[in-house]
Amino acid sequence: MRIEILCTGDEILTGKTVNTNYSHIARRLEEVGLSASWGTTVGDDRAALLAAFRQAAARAEAVIVNGGLGPTVDDLSQEVAAQAAGVELVLHEPWLARMEEFYRRRNRPMPPNNRKQAMLPAGAEVLDNPIGTACGFALAIGGARFFFTPGVPREMRRMLDEQVIPRLLAMSGMPGTTRLKRFHSFGIGESRADQMLAGVEALAGPGGGVKLGFQAHYPELETKLMARGADAAEAEARLAPVIAEVRRRLGNYLIAEDDATLEGVVLGALAARSGTLAVAETLTAGRIAERLAALPAAEGVFRRGVIAPDLAALRAALGLAAAAAPGVTPAAAHTAAVALAAASGASHALAVLIALDPGEDRRELGGAVCVGIAGPAGAAVAREARLFGGREWIRLGAAELGLDCLRRLLLGLPTDEAVDFERR
Repeated sequence: MRIEILCTGDEILTGKTVNTNYSHIARRLEEVGLSASWGTTVGDDRAALLAAFRQAAARAEAVIVNGGLGPTVDDLSQEVAAQAAGVELVLHEPWLARMEEFYRRRNRPMPPNNRKQAMLPAGAEVLDNPIGTACGFALAIGGARFFFTPGVPREMRRMLDEQVIPRLLAMSGMPGTTRLKRFHSFGIGESRADQMLAGVEALAGPGGGVKLGFQAHYPELETKLMARGADAAEAEARLAPVIAEVRRRLGNYLIAEDDATLEGVVLGALAARSGTLAVAETLTAGRIAERLAALPAAEGVFRRGVIAPDLAALRAALGLAAAAAPGVTPAAAHTAAVALAAASGASHALAVLIALDPGEDRRELGGAVCVGIAGPAGAAVAREARLFGGREWIRLGAAELGLDCLRRLLLGLPTDEAVDFERR
């Protein structure tokens, strides 16, 4: 099926806003066995939008339009869609009532211009938006079916999954059920993972139906399995042996699955043993503490975060003598973790220290990352890794390495396995 993704907005066209919505829509289409044939970006201009709608209608069977459903004067999607379809805009009373209730629950009057969001082309099919006021809709323009989605990412993503993709699959005549399984790993690059998982799709059995894919977003790698079946049971049956083998092959490098995160796994492992955690970081600007503190129920586990620009400042904050374990070393990181555990009363303390190599900040810069962990009954880690990359990559890698070392300690896994981003 020929599909076009059409994104609207001056901020997208001029590059002031990075168009992450396009990449998400295109990626989700691929994950369910569909694909985009064209991608178009148009500014907030009536004539340009009308021309783009007509051009898309002439070459595509389905068009996903993103943006332009808001209440302001530069939100033009409903108006131009009606013009392109040759119909009038009409007030959709049920959606107007939904919006009024939306504001009523928040004890706020609905601004008059929000009424515009309930004006839809005559004959349009409403696409539900349970978390916002922008009403999605579907409409035939020429020979194509257009699906209009809001620009707010979380609203678009939910509408895409719940409203648009099922309709596209029905239009394409593909089997009605798809199942996506995601694995998150740290320590292996995309090419190595591809080698480790070579041929794994064949375990789905005769007829296949499972597709393997990767998406690298440093410092993690996402491995994806997409299965299709006539129904949910068939998709799950095809996927089950492949999932088991991916877990086996990725082994200790597998940090989380689906919507779970590394920090969530760490927090869950601590909570399961009634443990608590304190973190000390240099040069990261508190990346580890930020990731932990954002999680639900973190307050019951995460006791303290100590953030410092360098080792000297961290030692001063922890009351350590300057001469204690001089320089950024594994011993210095462990000493800091022990002192932090004592000061905070946490069952576990994690210290991550960074020493950047001298020179220009570029991908080849590199730096030393030292991880120290103090736990109950003498559980301890003193680990060093020299990571590739510039300043930002080192900071990202250091936070990930520290959390992964703690995950491994909590799960009884080796904490010194080399990672692909490490200089040996």
